[in-house]
Order: sequence, then structure tokens, then C-alpha cells
Amino acid sequence: MAGKFELSKSKNGKFMFNLKAGNGQVILTSQMYESKTSATQGIASCKTNAALDERFVRAESSSGQPYFSLKASNGQVIGRSEMYASEASRDNGIASVKANAPGADIKDLTEA
Repeated sequence: MAGKFELSKSKNGKFMFNLKAGNGQVILTSQMYESKTSATQGIASCKTNAALDERFVRAESSSGQPYFSLKASNGQVIGRSEMYASEASRDNGIASVKANAPGADIKDLTEA
């Protein structure tokens, strides 16, 4: 089963997306966008930038948990991962984004 983007609208009226792996696990969560068009452009940027390892920022939370961010060419954060228990798990998450994002379909939950 291939990965997919789920585009949704939050209670505050803003838009966001999650990239889910083939097993349904969320591997990347976007920022909030003011418009659906902007969120859709964020998905396109994610698809493009996920193929470039230099766009992934590997980091650690204040409590020492590894996570990553995916940035666009302009340096803006497209999305962030969950917190991981180890650097190896985080690196597997990055590999999953690289594998799933470029060809992932978009499921629009805003029209439901």
C-alpha cells in the first residue's frame, strides 16, 4: 500500500496535511495554512523536497528525543515528524518520507 497525503481543515478554519506511510502511520505533519491552495502548494513542495537529503534537518528536542523537519529551498519548514525514541528510528522516518512523498496521492478530507 502506497503512502498518501491527507489534506484537512482544522477547527480554527486553517488547512494542514499529514503524510502517511503505506501502513497508515503519520510520518510528517505540516504547518497550518490560511488557505486550501496554500496547503496544496505545501504538498507539492513536500513531494519535490523529500527527494533531497539536504532538505531534512535532523534535530533533538529539549528532552533529548530525535525528530526531523523538512524544509523548502527558501528555508521554510514544510513539515515535522513525531518524536522518536532513537536516531535510528528518526532516520527510518526520513527514509519513509523520501520513499512515500514523491508519488503519494492526495486524499482531500475538506470535502467530506
